[in-house]
Amino acid sequence: MIGDLIDGPLWYFALTAFVIGVAWRIFSILKLGLGRDLAPPRGSAGAGALRAVFSRFVPERTVTTRGRLQLIAGYLFHLGLIALLFFAQPHVDFIAERITGFGWPAMPHWAFIVAAELAFAGLILLWLQRVLNPVTRLLSDLDDHVGGILVFGVMLSGCLSLAQSFEFLRLLHLLLAEALLVYFPFSKLMHAFTFVLSRGYTGATMGRKGVNA
Repeated sequence: MIGDLIDGPLWYFALTAFVIGVAWRIFSILKLGLGRDLAPPRGSAGAGALRAVFSRFVPERTVTTRGRLQLIAGYLFHLGLIALLFFAQPHVDFIAERITGFGWPAMPHWAFIVAAELAFAGLILLWLQRVLNPVTRLLSDLDDHVGGILVFGVMLSGCLSLAQSFEFLRLLHLLLAEALLVYFPFSKLMHAFTFVLSRGYTGATMGRKGVNA
C-alpha cells in the first residue's frame, strides 16, 4: 500500500511540484525585467552574457590559490552527482520509463562506483568547510544544511538500494528523492538553474559597457 503510494501518486505530485516551482521561480526572476540603460553601448551585451556563462566554469587564479579545497570539493561533488543522476543504469531506466520514453547508454558499474565516491567525498568536504570555517558557518542558514542533508540522504539510499532484493531501500530512495524534488524550487538548490541567469545578467551588463567580465 505504502509502496504503491510512493511509486505512484507521490512521484507524480513531487515531479509536478518541481516543474511548476522551478518554472515559477525562473518566471518571477525574468518578470523583474531590466532597467533602461541610457548610456550608449560600448560593446555587445549578448557576447558578454555568453562569455560570463561559460568562462566562469574555469576559476580565477585567486580562487585556485585561496579556496583550493572548496574548489576541488565543488568540482568533485557536482561532476560526480551529474554522472550519477544522468548515467547510472537505474536512473537511465527510470527516466526512460517514466519521463522521456527513451534512454541512452549508461556508464559501467566501475564508473558508477568512482562517480559515487567522488560525489560523496566532495559533498562531505563542502559540508565540513561550511561548519568548520567561521565565515561560512556564519553565512550558512537552515536551508543550506537541509539541502545538504537531503542530497546526502538521496545519494546514500540510492547506493544502498543497488541491493535490489531489498524493496524497502528502493522505496526509501524514491521517497527521499521525491522530498528533494518538492523542496528544491524553494531552496538555494535553485542555483542549479539560476546560475545561468545570474552570470548572463552580469556578463550582459558588463559587456554592454565594454568591460571584459
